Amino acid sequence: MNTFEDAQKFGKQGFEAFVASATAMTKGYQTIAQEMADFAKKAMELNTTTIEKSLAARSFERVAEVQQTYAKEAYETFVAQSTKMGELYKAAATDAYKPFESNFAAFGVKAPTA
Repeated sequence: MNTFEDAQKFGKQGFEAFVASATAMTKGYQTIAQEMADFAKKAMELNTTTIEKSLAARSFERVAEVQQTYAKEAYETFVAQSTKMGELYKAAATDAYKPFESNFAAFGVKAPTA
């Protein structure tokens, strides 16, 4: 930085990057919150359906079958949801970092890769 104007410009760019980063992170968190709400709703529906099927079963074998099906579906759904949430968090972090890339590049700092 050679002049006061350069320092002022750099400070302004840093602030703008911070605001853009915070905005991106907020959008990411909103997406994550909506996804979690949708997942909770689907899980509740699966639970309700399983209870209804268990109560309607006429034999122990049928109840066991319903519960086994539920356990398998719940596990598969959980694994898929966990993967999706990881991707959403990664995307939020990546989007929040993007505004700072040019500032770091000015100092010769290489952007981390995922």
